[in-house]
Amino acid sequence: MAQRLLIIWHSRTGAARQMADAAAVGARAVADELQAGGRFDLRVSPAAEVQPADLLAADGYLFATPENLAALSGAMKECLDRNYYAVLDRLNGRPYGLIITAGSDGDGARRQLERICTGWRLNLIAPALIVPMHAQTPEAILAPKTVPAEWLDRGAELGGTLAALLL
Repeated sequence: MAQRLLIIWHSRTGAARQMADAAAVGARAVADELQAGGRFDLRVSPAAEVQPADLLAADGYLFATPENLAALSGAMKECLDRNYYAVLDRLNGRPYGLIITAGSDGDGARRQLERICTGWRLNLIAPALIVPMHAQTPEAILAPKTVPAEWLDRGAELGGTLAALLL
């Protein structure tokens, strides 16, 4: 039976989406290196489309989201709110990782997401990857983002780590 990694993302300005895509590239690369073939299934889904069945079908998760106003993005929070009780006590022990794109520190979003995942009894496999975008003015915050290559590489590494753990 294939092990499924579900990457759930939300992005307003492109940074979290780029990080989710980088994580997917890393996960696929590790699966290929391990010659996983049909033993690995990768799903990348916008937070707005994730349903309880998607969460239940996955063996591991990666959440990629921006921090908005020192908190988890509204769309990611809505996804988690919408699905939380439908899967409570049914995901216990599964591994997960976090990627947060932030204008400053990202710690508020990290704390929120970790608390929700603790409630689901998921296992964090690495410290949250907080990507500093250094956007501090309204114009910079709202502008489309380009994530530096070094951070995309770190996202790919996190995706690869999750894939390796599942395989």
